[in-house]
Amino acid sequence: MKYFQPKTPNLQNIESIIYFVVWMGILSIPYFQNRQSDTINWGEVSVEWIRLSSFLIIFLINVYFLIPKLLFKKKYLAYIGFMLLSILIIISVSVSILIFLTNSQPVAMPPMELGPGMPPMELGSNMPAPMGFRLPSQSIQKSIYMIFIDNMIIAILVVGAGTAIKTMSKWLNEEGLRKDIEKEQLKTELALLRHQVSPHFLMNTLNNIHALVDINTETAKDAIIRLSTLMCYLLYDTAQGETSLKKEIEFIESYITLMQLRFSQKVVINFEVPETIPNIQIPPMLFISFLENAFKHGVSYQAKSFVSFKLTINNNRLDCSVINSRHPIHEKNEKIYSGIGMVNIKKSLSLLYNEDFTLNINENEQKFEINLSIPIYDVRENQKEKNNTIITA
Repeated sequence: MKYFQPKTPNLQNIESIIYFVVWMGILSIPYFQNRQSDTINWGEVSVEWIRLSSFLIIFLINVYFLIPKLLFKKKYLAYIGFMLLSILIIISVSVSILIFLTNSQPVAMPPMELGPGMPPMELGSNMPAPMGFRLPSQSIQKSIYMIFIDNMIIAILVVGAGTAIKTMSKWLNEEGLRKDIEKEQLKTELALLRHQVSPHFLMNTLNNIHALVDINTETAKDAIIRLSTLMCYLLYDTAQGETSLKKEIEFIESYITLMQLRFSQKVVINFEVPETIPNIQIPPMLFISFLENAFKHGVSYQAKSFVSFKLTINNNRLDCSVINSRHPIHEKNEKIYSGIGMVNIKKSLSLLYNEDFTLNINENEQKFEINLSIPIYDVRENQKEKNNTIITA
């Protein structure tokens, strides 16, 4: 499983497809309602289509013009005014057309069943209806006022539904854009971090190497190689946004070795990694902030100190543990780190892994411990899947 997430899809296209499918379903209802065994009452279907089309026009005007142009630009009074005006005009035209079509169509009397074994009797349009049978023209009809009010209510409900859907779509789209922006900011921060670790660290390391040149030439040569490895990793290996676990471990090992040049034998440094390092990808510079904090706040030149870094792999998860000693002089800094610093770290991890990570802090008077667990995937298995996909295609 990769640690990065795809960009948010264009919700406007999905929104339009949903509108099309829903309204096609609504417009198909009159067809199925007026379909009999061998005939279709196209007159009734047409009347219903005209009525529903007025609601569709109101819906489209609302979601594609009035909401983007007025509501989302906080022109609330203009939006309400134009929306009510549109509803009044469209409903008035629709009701007028429906009344005209209804009054202009002759009343067709369906055949009446007279009894068992008797043929049905055709009734003319001017014949009085038998007892117990009502002609359509004789049925109780709504007044024009009631028809207009009913259509207005339905139109307002349609507008409300469209506004709710459009507002939700806008919120989801903005949420996706916000996450994309945060990811881009995170990439920028990681890029800055690669070029920043750290000016003081590099300066102190060079000073230490300079002092070792005359005292211990072999150690100085090894330190130069370590520094070269570290700089090569920062400048080139992290440019793609992900790196192999092996290179990350080599970077951390070089960093710890160079840090040891600064401290006496009182500082005990423990470095544990798997003997066999799998070919997996992780975000670059993922553990360095924990390690930098451990050296910065966990080491004292007066008292015995320790720093421990441990990586383990369990059930397709990579677990990292960083432990350092605590000293009273650094307690205030540790509180700041565990507060604001941890909020920023958790935010970065959430952008990388969503919620598929675990970050815990354990501390007491003697030590400060951070445990991180993240998902991993095997590059070779992922490459096999890609090859199989290409072969299948």
